[in-house]
Formats: sequence, C-alpha cells, structure tokens
Amino acid sequence: MAHVSAAELETDSLQTLAQATVGCDFRIRFLEGPACEQLRRLGFCETLRVRKLSHGRNLICTVCGTRMALSRELAQQVKGTPLTAA
Repeated sequence: MAHVSAAELETDSLQTLAQATVGCDFRIRFLEGPACEQLRRLGFCETLRVRKLSHGRNLICTVCGTRMALSRELAQQVKGTPLTAA
C-alpha cells in the first residue's frame, strides 16, 4: 500500500482560480508560474480570500474588496481551495 502524505493530498485537491465555480469564495494556497510576482503586485498572495464573479475570456474576481479582471493564463497560476459555493 502506497503511503501518501497529508501535504500531497492537499496539493491534489487544489484547483486554479480559472477552474473555480462562479460565485465561489476561494482561498489562495500558492502562486505558480511565470507571472507570480505580477500577481503579488496586484494583491494576490497566499492565504488571501478571493471571490470569483464571472467566467469568460477574462475572469472577474474580488480581491480585498476590489474588482479585478484576470486573463485565463493568470488565473491558471493562482492555486487554492474553494470555501463555499454560491
């Protein structure tokens, strides 16, 4: 029987902001990709709570009470866990 750590299970259950459901509150766990520093300058950081408002060519979400539009490519680099479904 293979031994799987809790950290590995948590990483497997993560999804990207692009995959999150519209209306979902989302807790960022980490940023991964070439635009990590750009995302941090925009206000995205680990442990932050984000709400996804729309899903389309660009995603709209709220971060710290501010609405932001992200390209799908940037949203793919934001990994976390959904908190609630609307």
